Amino acid sequence: MQHAMGALAAITGTAVQHASGFETITAMNTATSSSAADQAANLPVEQYMSQVGQAARAASALMAAASTAAKNNALLALAGQIRAHAGELKARNEADVVAAEKNSLAAPMVDRLRLTDKVIETMAESCEQVAALPDPIGELTNLRSRPTGIKVGQMRVPIGVFGMIYESRPNVTIEAASLAIKSGNACVLRGGSEAIHSNLALWKLVQAALTQAGLPAEAVQLVQTTDRAAVGQLIAMPEYVDVIIPRGGKGLIERISKEARVPVIKHLDGNCHTYVDAEVDLDLAVKVTDNAKTQKYSPCNATESLLVHANQAAAFLPRIGQVFAGKGVEMRCDARAKAILSDVPGAKVVDATEQDWYEEYLAPIIAVKVVDSLDEVIAHINKYGSHHTDSILTTNHPNAMRFIREVDSASVMVNASTRFADGFEYGLGAEIGISTDKFHARGPVGLEGLTSLKFVVLGQGEVRS
Repeated sequence: MQHAMGALAAITGTAVQHASGFETITAMNTATSSSAADQAANLPVEQYMSQVGQAARAASALMAAASTAAKNNALLALAGQIRAHAGELKARNEADVVAAEKNSLAAPMVDRLRLTDKVIETMAESCEQVAALPDPIGELTNLRSRPTGIKVGQMRVPIGVFGMIYESRPNVTIEAASLAIKSGNACVLRGGSEAIHSNLALWKLVQAALTQAGLPAEAVQLVQTTDRAAVGQLIAMPEYVDVIIPRGGKGLIERISKEARVPVIKHLDGNCHTYVDAEVDLDLAVKVTDNAKTQKYSPCNATESLLVHANQAAAFLPRIGQVFAGKGVEMRCDARAKAILSDVPGAKVVDATEQDWYEEYLAPIIAVKVVDSLDEVIAHINKYGSHHTDSILTTNHPNAMRFIREVDSASVMVNASTRFADGFEYGLGAEIGISTDKFHARGPVGLEGLTSLKFVVLGQGEVRS
């Protein structure tokens, strides 16, 4: 491995580059601390991205051969680094938050950008959770004997190199890095310019942890230029990049999907539904609906549309209306819902338009509709929804089973908040994103979503007649 790492260093010129003012991290890696940012600043974008791609491809071969112990050591080291440098991370993040507010970035984007103590601890915990997960690489499954005497099975292997393009959330840097490490892949990360200081700081910790574990620092690379041309290069390098994963606003993902020359794992938006069935525990329904909408407004798994069966509308809507009124949530209603909710003191009630049934608000706004049957619910969600996450609240088991079978979404739930649609909450350790595609990966994409299968044939000299 030393020879290969030497060759890789020759491609990149350096293993780690450090941000000024992040002295404690710089001290860890003084021997390898010079020219990566200079390359980003001084080279043409096409040449710089080509060097990044070459380094990623070289590192991917080393990561594919890395032991489970080495990968876990890197993840545990990263968790320790995150906790040890929480203060520095918050300081670097504050520079991004101040600049974002000064530039009038939308409130949901600023919210996603912020590194709180809770977010920092969750990042550290996610690294530990990923380390504790079984290593999928090398797993041999479906081994079966054929009449010819050979045995045929499938082995799980890394994809190779994935590119990650994301906005705002700097914690994605750690989620992507941790899953890349454990799945034996290399990755090239391109965060938004609004989070550049936060992402650089986190990336230094990742590279320090990789080096500490004896793995190539270039297994996780951050694109250090904010030039948008770098995105165009990253999504058009099939010789270096095997898959692109965009994570951000609908405009970004539509652009990537249209222009990419490599496969894309994506979801465009999160118009998630909560449906209150004709037979339901009303206390449970109020609690879950409140959480699904108001626990946090900006994530893609927050409920944006509320469907209520006509048999429960008179009992349920005034109760949830009081909750939403107290939290300043605007309700965009059909005629039947409006007639009930207009009597709630302080409620913000307006008429829904056709577009509201499609909308992902990422804000204290919810669309509300009264429905007459489960058939209507399923048809409505499959027409207007984004195939992300939808939940039924019910005490009727057959209705619950129909809902989870027939609603065409990546995650379907019974008596639970849509806010649970998350890799960490699903026990995946972290997620690289949520896919609403139907091929390769669907729903929160964790370790297995970053792997592929190849056929393995075991023989004892058999030949085909």
